[in-house]
Amino acid sequence: MKKIVLFALGMVMSTTTFAQDEVETTISADVVSSYIWRGQDLGSAAIQPTLGVGYKGLSLSAWGSYGIADPADTKEFDLTLGYSIGGFNIGVTDYWFDAGLDPDGRYFKYDAHGTNHVFEANIGYDFGFASVQWFTNFAGNDGANKDGKRAYSSYAEIVVPFTLATVDWTATAGAVPFATDFYGTTGFAVTNLSLRADKDIKVTDSFSIPVFGQVIANPCTQNAYLVLGLTLRP
Repeated sequence: MKKIVLFALGMVMSTTTFAQDEVETTISADVVSSYIWRGQDLGSAAIQPTLGVGYKGLSLSAWGSYGIADPADTKEFDLTLGYSIGGFNIGVTDYWFDAGLDPDGRYFKYDAHGTNHVFEANIGYDFGFASVQWFTNFAGNDGANKDGKRAYSSYAEIVVPFTLATVDWTATAGAVPFATDFYGTTGFAVTNLSLRADKDIKVTDSFSIPVFGQVIANPCTQNAYLVLGLTLRP
């Protein structure tokens, strides 16, 4: 799920961008020791590729996650359409998982009561020193609230970037405002407190490998995680 929605969220994900006639193409892949998304454990070691295009604030990206240690881990394929102008951004993401309401895991099954897709809208603003984002599921395999009805599961977060000792850091605080079994909450709950450090490791004068480490805590579930990863890019 993206943790990372690449364009719409302003996720801290390293990429390489090629410009041609004002159209930008993004190609990259993260290799992570475990897949933690908004404080939820979605699997062990995984490779997470990204392919995207952007033009004058409009962007379309594809993102996936595939377990490389445990074949039972979550398999995911997401498409995000986003638009940004200045610090403002909006977006819509189509998440697809191999598990859900359809036991056969069919990608092209969009039946409202039998699909593995989740559709989410987001809106946010980047103030420079910090950014805020709000996400809400509006269709597909959403969770249920305490009454058993569609929860329109939502998540909000504040992201603060800073530099310390020549390392780029990102602090994130995220919460689920309402009860939903999509996030496993019974009401307002803080589900994601994280601190991430990014650093390029220089291999030669012309080649470096971006690496990152992240400490993540979910106060709601009383779990904590340490994630290490690196980014591959042309």
